[in-house]
Amino acid sequence: MRRLLELCEEVVERVPAGIEAQANIRVTRKALTRFANSFIHQNVAEDSAVLTLDLADGGRTARTATTLTDHASIERLVAAALAAVALNPVDEYWTGFAPPGQVPAVDHYDPATAAADPGERAAVVADFIGAGGGLSAAGFCDTTEEILAVANHLGFRFEGAATSAVLDGIHQTPTSAGKAHRASRSLAALDGAAVGAEAAGIARAAVGAVDVDPGSYEVVLRPNCVATIGAFVGLYAFGGKAASEGRTQVVVGEPQFDPKVSVRDDVTDPAALGLPVDWEGNPKLPVDLIVDGVSRGFVHDRRTAAQMKVTSTGHDWEFSTWFGPAPTNLFIGGGDRSEREMIASIERGLLVTEFNYCRILDPTTLYVTGLTRNGTFLIEEGKVTRPVSNLRFTESFFETLREGNVLAIGNDPRLADSEYGPRMVHAPTMHLAAWNFTGGARG
Repeated sequence: MRRLLELCEEVVERVPAGIEAQANIRVTRKALTRFANSFIHQNVAEDSAVLTLDLADGGRTARTATTLTDHASIERLVAAALAAVALNPVDEYWTGFAPPGQVPAVDHYDPATAAADPGERAAVVADFIGAGGGLSAAGFCDTTEEILAVANHLGFRFEGAATSAVLDGIHQTPTSAGKAHRASRSLAALDGAAVGAEAAGIARAAVGAVDVDPGSYEVVLRPNCVATIGAFVGLYAFGGKAASEGRTQVVVGEPQFDPKVSVRDDVTDPAALGLPVDWEGNPKLPVDLIVDGVSRGFVHDRRTAAQMKVTSTGHDWEFSTWFGPAPTNLFIGGGDRSEREMIASIERGLLVTEFNYCRILDPTTLYVTGLTRNGTFLIEEGKVTRPVSNLRFTESFFETLREGNVLAIGNDPRLADSEYGPRMVHAPTMHLAAWNFTGGARG
């Protein structure tokens, strides 16, 4: 670990005096065990290290990167960065690198997960498959270790590491499927048997699905669905790029959502995953997006913060160039109702396990279209009565959280899967008064 920070310091020292410089090295070790037809068919592992150098000279900026860290490669990296910074135009929104300061203290690292071998992941997978009682299982179990070191000419220094583990799988009957998903910083925290039993239970309950007509339904959305809503709202409504370009309906200080809704991004929460420094090397600060239904603030990287004359919140990420800053440790506040209690209060509605293939139709109104899958059920007179075929929906993820439409929030928040992947959103089950289904199995 120490060697990585020293490497970054060495790179910065090689930059001529008077030029702003920051170096970071990100080491990622990923290992993946995949299974299908109830057999493991693939074990893969990948180690990567990327050394990045950012320079700024009179407002001109440049970034270069390499996967090689020998002395000759570092010389080439610095030379390439100096050549690039001399050619680039002045960046009017350049505000400088992070000064020395306090980085949020987190503990998202588990040494046993970092050292997990294929046999340990296979044991989790075996428990998942065994819980199916003969159903056909498919999915994956992965473990990741991420190490980051950052140094710049102002004296900012950071080194840290984080781990994560994900179990994601389905059980299938000949005519149905059920999905379950869990993520944690620790592989040992993933209970393969419990996750497998959940997926198998949904699959068996989904046998014999019938068609229902499209229309507006009262719904209970399980955590994976709510995580997808949160991911879209977080990026498109509360991202600094949307705010700086005037593409969001969010008005800070206004009560725009149901009072039951609170959403924050917080890498310091013990249940969060990842590192407390963003991809620009800025400390990642906790940000309240919605508090008791009131819009509170946006997440920013360096550029959008400069455009809006505020301070970066440290939310630059891998895809900021295209999408702008994003909340990647999102927490949707839980409530006090169980899924069973929500279902019991519904005269006629639908229980939805997961959304699939969600696509944005309008990034301002946040109208999104997508499909249900892996377990959708009809609720009648307070009980789940039968499975239904997958449905297409077209709904505003912003408007669906409005006051009066959120009838209850579950007491079961957890790290859930979402359209943008796992590890990002902590979400509960949610009971909504209306959800607009626009197509069924017959079109």
